[in-house]
Amino acid sequence: MIRLTRLDGSELYLNEDLIELVEETPDTHITLINGNRYVVQEKASMLIERILSQKIRVMRRVRNGLAKSYLRRER
Repeated sequence: MIRLTRLDGSELYLNEDLIELVEETPDTHITLINGNRYVVQEKASMLIERILSQKIRVMRRVRNGLAKSYLRRER
């Protein structure tokens, strides 16, 4: 999940896999696959950077085997 800031200053954590569309007018509008829309302060370029950073973190954990540790059975 990525952290974003609404126009009123409150924080929002968004699952980046649910993003369908990002529109940057003066404000950045995010539309999710379920139709929900959010308006955030961050620019589209910053949003893309955060999404890529999150994906990279996940892929590194998978590659290093850290993601598997919680799936192992306890003996």
